[in-house]
Amino acid sequence: MNAWILAQAFRWAPRLPEPLVRALAVLGADVAWLVHGKGVRRLEANLTRVRPGLSRRGLRRLSHAGMRSYLRYYAEMLVQPGLSVEQVDARVRLVNEDWALERLGAGQSVVAALGHLGNWDMAGGWASRNLAPTTTVAERLEPEQLFLDFLDVREKAGMRILALGRGEGGQVFRELMRTARRGGQFIPLLADRDLSHSGVEVDLFGHRARVAPGPAALTADGKAVLCTVAITYERLHGERRRLAGSPWGVKVAFSDPVVPDETLKGRERIHAMTQQWADRLAQAIAETPQDWHMLQRVFVDDLDRDRDRHRNAQTTQAAPAGADTDGAEGDGDSAAEGT
Repeated sequence: MNAWILAQAFRWAPRLPEPLVRALAVLGADVAWLVHGKGVRRLEANLTRVRPGLSRRGLRRLSHAGMRSYLRYYAEMLVQPGLSVEQVDARVRLVNEDWALERLGAGQSVVAALGHLGNWDMAGGWASRNLAPTTTVAERLEPEQLFLDFLDVREKAGMRILALGRGEGGQVFRELMRTARRGGQFIPLLADRDLSHSGVEVDLFGHRARVAPGPAALTADGKAVLCTVAITYERLHGERRRLAGSPWGVKVAFSDPVVPDETLKGRERIHAMTQQWADRLAQAIAETPQDWHMLQRVFVDDLDRDRDRHRNAQTTQAAPAGADTDGAEGDGDSAAEGT
């Protein structure tokens, strides 16, 4: 989302009634979808991997629902500091959480690999009060004030945030490792997109995608446990809707634990564990693809094509005939937050 628009939203949204903020989000989503800009086109390209058999009309309907889900997240995040504890509790529903509560209660940390699904900020705030001390990572943004605005929302919700800037990955990972080893900690990490040199390639919907190695690396020694957590939207009705003060809630679904293969060591074990959580995340995305807020490149084929375009442009514009050129490697998108 445009930085200037977000800055204005952080300034004005808390002063407005939540129903009006939700309505403005729907309007913004509809306008963005109709304009069919770069973000919407990228969303549709990603969704074709999730639902390859969709007709053009079906894809457009799905991307429309996706844009509404995407903007709903921002609307909810902007008003979250003004919500009561009772409202947040009514909006969040957990699935398959018993094993995680048992492990946390026994002093073991739980690391959750998240996708850009639903409203992870609301789920994280709920977890920090009801599940366990919650630590996660947020990428430093420009302008800095925008990063501070996001940080303020997340810290007010009770989460501990580790800021990740360029060249800080090793430092952040070491602090995450220290946190995990303290025991009884919940560490959710957005991990479904990682374009750094350390990104792990996995199979996602039958295509190669690059995801973050952090969740598996933190748990490969078995001292903390790894799972996938899928956060998706659900309609609220009756008493729960009245308590929530919203027509929408989030379902926070824990997968069963990822079990390390003891016959594998080092990078092979991390890769195998990463593929396991990615498979579970793919299943959740396939069930509710409209809630996968992936408006950026994640599949390796798309990354390679983009790099080829950069190379061709440089060759045409600057290289003498017959010269060897390496081309630009950057893709212009920010890295994911899973370290």
